[in-house]
Amino acid sequence: MAIRPAEQLIHKAAWLYYAHGLRQDQVASQLNISRASVAMYLRKARETGIVNISTSTQLFTDDVLARQLEDALQLDAVWIAPENDYVLDPSTDIAVLAASVFLELVKKGDRIGVAWGRTVYTIADVMSYADLQDVTVVQLCGNLGAPYSYRPDQCTMEIARRLNAKGLNFYAPLVLTTELLAHGLRAEPVIREQLSDIANCDLALYSVGTVDADSHVVKCGALSPGEMALLREAGAAGVIAGQIIDAAGKALDCSYNRRVISASLSSLRQIEKRLMVVQEDSKFEPLLAALAGGLCTHLVVGASMARRLLDHAGAQKAS
Repeated sequence: MAIRPAEQLIHKAAWLYYAHGLRQDQVASQLNISRASVAMYLRKARETGIVNISTSTQLFTDDVLARQLEDALQLDAVWIAPENDYVLDPSTDIAVLAASVFLELVKKGDRIGVAWGRTVYTIADVMSYADLQDVTVVQLCGNLGAPYSYRPDQCTMEIARRLNAKGLNFYAPLVLTTELLAHGLRAEPVIREQLSDIANCDLALYSVGTVDADSHVVKCGALSPGEMALLREAGAAGVIAGQIIDAAGKALDCSYNRRVISASLSSLRQIEKRLMVVQEDSKFEPLLAALAGGLCTHLVVGASMARRLLDHAGAQKAS
């Protein structure tokens, strides 16, 4: 059921006040209403439970653009963070919204697969605390060295901590030095069991990485800028859970992928709810690749990215 106009102000006031920490006078200024009205709306928000931020994400799924994008991309659900002048960093708005969406999607007894990177760690950092029963958070790919800021194990355990859930880490490196060594490690019973069990997850949370010098697999030392450039020439379009994908969303046939310890793309596709969150507009091409590969069922993006995706879908249909 769509939110009525009177309810929209309550949702917006609660979102600005509780999620972004604006003062009541700032909320009044943004919504062009009196401060007394803000106080009344916030009281109603508390009384009706709207202050549980997860319920206010309905405001972002009622958006016409979100509905159009769902139809165009054949996704289960899309949430679009609006473009707001009062937010210094638009990516923060996307992370706050994604954290709320994620909490809505998690159910009692769920098994959740979590990837890594700045986007996922930011979502974990802004996520509200919840006490969920029998939830397990599992790492989707091998680990990195200590100097890297957004390690897979950190992302997994921080989200598990926020949910009061059980966290399961991968006790293996992300990338091995040789294909033979990687093959042998994947055959080890503990690692084999962890990898095979990923398809049994109910929900996955990840973003998609770029294939340039700013890629997280380059910054963490898994690939050099030169190696990444060669992979890009060979058809690399994005990075999912540490793996290189091509423009069709398939694993690129390359030595790097054969040396990676990570969930297979086929096992990721078996997860019922695959929540992808993209903060940066520079990830347009990688996101198209992930969508083409069926690696996303639920999507959180900003308004500018949403419009680019819809325009692209329209152009594809016209051609």
